[in-house]
Amino acid sequence: LRERETRVRRTERRREGREWRQKRREHRTDDLMIVEVLELKRGHSGVTTQSCVADTTLKRKQRDKLKKMQATGGNPRPARSLFFFTLNNPFRKACINIVEWKPFEIIILLTIFANCVALAVFLPMPEDDNNATNTSLESLEYIFLVIFTLECFLKIIAYGFVFHEGAYLRNAWNLLDFVIVFMGLFTIALDTINYLAGIHMEKGGGLDMKALRAFRVLRPLRLVTGVPSLQVVMNSILKAMLPLLHIGLLVFFMVTIYAIVGLELFKCKMHKTCYWTGTDDVPEEGCSRPAPCAQAGNGRRCLLNGTECRSGWAGPNFGITHFDNFGFAMLTVFQSITMEGWTDVLYWVNDAIGNEWPWLYFVTLILIGSFFVLNLVLGVLSGEFTKEREKAKSRGEFQKLRETQQLDEDLKGYMEWITQAEVLENNQEGKGRLTREGARHLLEVSDGLEGQETRGGLGCRVRQARRWNRFFRMKCLVYVKSKTFYWSVILVVFLNTIAIASEHHHQPDMLTTVQDNANKVLLTLFALEMFVKMYALGLPQYFLSLFNRFDCFVVSVGILEIILVTADVMSPLGISVLRCIRLLRLLKVTKYWTSLSNLIASLLNSVRSIASLLLLLFLFIVIFSLLGMQVFGGKFNFPDQEIRRSNFDNFPQALISVFQVLTGEDWNSIMYNGIMAYGGPVFPGILVSIYFIILFTCGNYILLNVFLAIAVDNLAEAESLTAAQKDKAEERKRRKLCVSCILKISMFLAVYKPVSLHIRCFQFQLKVDEFESNVKEVKDPFPSADFPGDDEEEEPAIPESPRPRPMADLQLKEEEVPMPETYSFFIFGPENKFRKLCHRIVNATPFTNFILLFILLSSISLAAEDPIDPKSFRNKVLKLLYVITQVFPLQMTVYGAFLHPGSFCRNSFNMLDLLVVGVSLLSMGMESSAISVVKILRVLRVLRPLRAINRAKGLKHVVQCVFVAIKTIGNIVLVTMLLDFIFSCIGVQLFKVRFNLYGVAICRSSHMTQNSKEMVLAHREWINSDFNFDNVLNGMLALFTVSTFEGWPQLLYKAIDSDREDMGPVYNNRVDISIFFIVYLILIAFFMMNIFVGFVIVTFQEQGESEYKNCELDKNQRQCVQYALKAKPLRCYIPKNHYQYNMWYIVTSCYFEYAMFFLIMLNTLCLGMQHCNQSAHVTKLSDTLNMIFTVLFTVEMILKLIAFKAKVGLGLIFHRRYHLVQLSSVK
Repeated sequence: LRERETRVRRTERRREGREWRQKRREHRTDDLMIVEVLELKRGHSGVTTQSCVADTTLKRKQRDKLKKMQATGGNPRPARSLFFFTLNNPFRKACINIVEWKPFEIIILLTIFANCVALAVFLPMPEDDNNATNTSLESLEYIFLVIFTLECFLKIIAYGFVFHEGAYLRNAWNLLDFVIVFMGLFTIALDTINYLAGIHMEKGGGLDMKALRAFRVLRPLRLVTGVPSLQVVMNSILKAMLPLLHIGLLVFFMVTIYAIVGLELFKCKMHKTCYWTGTDDVPEEGCSRPAPCAQAGNGRRCLLNGTECRSGWAGPNFGITHFDNFGFAMLTVFQSITMEGWTDVLYWVNDAIGNEWPWLYFVTLILIGSFFVLNLVLGVLSGEFTKEREKAKSRGEFQKLRETQQLDEDLKGYMEWITQAEVLENNQEGKGRLTREGARHLLEVSDGLEGQETRGGLGCRVRQARRWNRFFRMKCLVYVKSKTFYWSVILVVFLNTIAIASEHHHQPDMLTTVQDNANKVLLTLFALEMFVKMYALGLPQYFLSLFNRFDCFVVSVGILEIILVTADVMSPLGISVLRCIRLLRLLKVTKYWTSLSNLIASLLNSVRSIASLLLLLFLFIVIFSLLGMQVFGGKFNFPDQEIRRSNFDNFPQALISVFQVLTGEDWNSIMYNGIMAYGGPVFPGILVSIYFIILFTCGNYILLNVFLAIAVDNLAEAESLTAAQKDKAEERKRRKLCVSCILKISMFLAVYKPVSLHIRCFQFQLKVDEFESNVKEVKDPFPSADFPGDDEEEEPAIPESPRPRPMADLQLKEEEVPMPETYSFFIFGPENKFRKLCHRIVNATPFTNFILLFILLSSISLAAEDPIDPKSFRNKVLKLLYVITQVFPLQMTVYGAFLHPGSFCRNSFNMLDLLVVGVSLLSMGMESSAISVVKILRVLRVLRPLRAINRAKGLKHVVQCVFVAIKTIGNIVLVTMLLDFIFSCIGVQLFKVRFNLYGVAICRSSHMTQNSKEMVLAHREWINSDFNFDNVLNGMLALFTVSTFEGWPQLLYKAIDSDREDMGPVYNNRVDISIFFIVYLILIAFFMMNIFVGFVIVTFQEQGESEYKNCELDKNQRQCVQYALKAKPLRCYIPKNHYQYNMWYIVTSCYFEYAMFFLIMLNTLCLGMQHCNQSAHVTKLSDTLNMIFTVLFTVEMILKLIAFKAKVGLGLIFHRRYHLVQLSSVK
């Protein structure tokens, strides 16, 4: 009966569904039905349907108006355009409709894309030669210019030009379009005028006006407004422009100072080198290029016979790297702060003037410029990116809230309409209902169908088959979701890893056969896994997972490859490298590894931001590649006939060259080649450096630093997620504990008496408290013993209360470490006078400072030792500092050795001291060469100043951050090593035994060498590259060097020139293989390596906030309080004497400050106008101006001393660092 009732209800639902569909077919116009219901519903309230429709129409018009205002930049259209076209003008209306027509925008974007393709296909040739393709593309350029000019004209007519809000040129993108169109028209006009005048442009040489045409590729940046995630990245960069401008001014100020100092110190020092006596030939010393030398002093001397050191040489890097004038000095300083080639400049300066003091100049330049000033860019970008991300998140949440509210309103209105419609339908009798006769008829029909199915037997077998199918699918689903299946797949992936990693060069044939068979077996297992998942989950559910789609693609390609190879249709495909990507399945292990799982989740969550950044980075690279093709294409041809691999002769090579400049590896060499392509370090060739400086600065210091900003942001989310999961786990433990407690109490209630129950509950509560304390001890990831100085030290007592700690409790004084209440060395008791004296001495502040002084002297003695002669007089004097070793037995007397809490050896820093003392005593007592090796461990004494960390709050945070980061950085190391291993396996598949080349014993030689009489054949041998992919370990080593950006272009070009196995290189044989290295650099070097830095930053922030976790003030409020506490009142001195007051009024006025600033700028220009080989008049003028400025600054100092009096003035001078610098400069 139940089955019959179920079939009847199912038949009723089917019939209702058919009737409903029939009604829908009969009433296609839903609006009419809604209008009828609304008229019935709102008839009593007087609201007509026409008014509702009018409201809907009005809202639609408002939305259209809003979209049109957004198209014009959010401003209403002006009443007149170009002082002539009004809003009612038919021509202007047509222009407005065209430019706001969506297909028009699509057509313009497609034209921009076609223009970029045309520029990329263009093949620049030496001496501005052309071929048929280039000629056709130049003709096509006129079509693009006509389209862009028409777009510009229509928008000017529609929006106006410039004099009102919302005009064409008031929009930044429109301004860019106008400049590009104007430059294109200007170039064509200039070419036409020259053609009509019969003037032929000279080929080669100077800057070509056609290079300006490449700026039109900036138009694709308009896509930024259509991609929200890309808009976040772009807005964060644009919002950071103002603080970046401030940092840029700081960098310019620093570069200017160091350039002037270098100009004063190293002017005209880089133009002497070794020549053969009596000739202008420079000797080739092995594989090295010419270097500066010195005729006197401690510089490099010419050691070859028949050579002499004299001037006349252009200088290093074709005469580009030197300090002869202010411009080249600034270029050299900027190259040095990028840390590319700065050591070469240092060694060249040492060769020119000696190595005693130039290192001070370059080391301070790197420390201040590269390590400090340029890293401020990262802080600015990280902060702006976080702010923009939070704003975008808030906008998204607000938009979702608005959509939810709108949906609720629509649902409410729809439910009201449904209710009214049901009332109307109930009033109509006999319509849309299933009568009893109909039900009885359906029952008879179902009985007849059941009888037919029973008589036939087919339906029963079908139902039974369906039941078995559901049963098997449920069993398969349970098995697929089980841990057994999970670890079985992991085991197969591990076997696949071994099979792939075991492939190497010169492997035996048996291993090759085993690998092929294993590949087929493992592919079968993976295919079986895929089919089981498809059967258990169903195809729609299976393909919902992106990883399942990728897995299906890899398995399908592997099966297709085996079929084609077995049928001898083709050789093994390079697509087989996709088998290596299957190793990503190992990341499934993170399912049971919480911290690593959260790290992977944060990396995956950052894919959207990274994808947007990569799109922006790709547009940036394309723009500069096309511009480089226009400027440098076909011009890297030099007299030495040496091929420059990094060039701009075609679009793929230009992309690689620009990407190399972004990584910073050997970017200065490409800049030198660009300068030499335009005539060398003279005008206008030196202007080429502007292109490379802008490319390197914007790409390396701005775009690539956004990777680190994204990493920091997502790592912070991962750490917060991990903390939340830890809190949830702790809460689950507490709930389980409470449940067990309740169960035991219930058992006690059922068995024991109330008195015994009270006693046992008390005992059980003690056990519970003990268990909770143990849980807290296990949960604490930062135990006190992990950090130096925290061992066995009591924290200040803080009363426990539900109220958070106030701000005053944050500044706590350190309590004196108490003396242990036990015997020391089983002799000295707690009341021993000698032990008390030792305790007072050890805890005295002068004693600590005295120890730190001896530690400093001991560290200096280590650096001052003579390692060549151990028995020298200097070493004997330095042994007197070993008296410091007698201090630590005093401490051991106070605290005891190690048998009780608080003893000397229970502290990690004391253990370090004990190790240092033991090594020192051992080295003093044993002087043999075998034992003296132990002296190396004496460097550990320099770690003793770390004991002062507990007294310095900032240092303590830094050290704790380092320790915590080292402990928890293992997850990032595992992910990075796994990715490096995967790329190494792919590299083995691509480049195994393909990095071989012919080698010779001399540098830069051809196949033939010439001796004094005849041509002879040079000996060449078959050698392999030092970095290769012959096995997985060598591949990982090679990729690790690539990830450091050091020498990766050389390895890239070896891979590009690689041919078949055991074959020599072929020039530009596989340019497309560069994608492998670019993807690796983006994923590992740009992102994963920055994860390490980001993790340290996040850890430092968390350590700084952990101290204030119970404070009731937030971060901004704490900073305000700290600023108020540290603020000091300004000292303002106003003299009482009338004449002195007038002088004080002058020197403190803003006009006086502006005048002094103007004099400083003039002095800087005068210092910068010096140059090498300047005339006597310039030298005399420079000395005179220097004397004048010195007098003026001296007068300024005297006026300030008079205005503030001598005593007060000197006090202000030494109080304000600016005045101290001023006094030093005057001296």
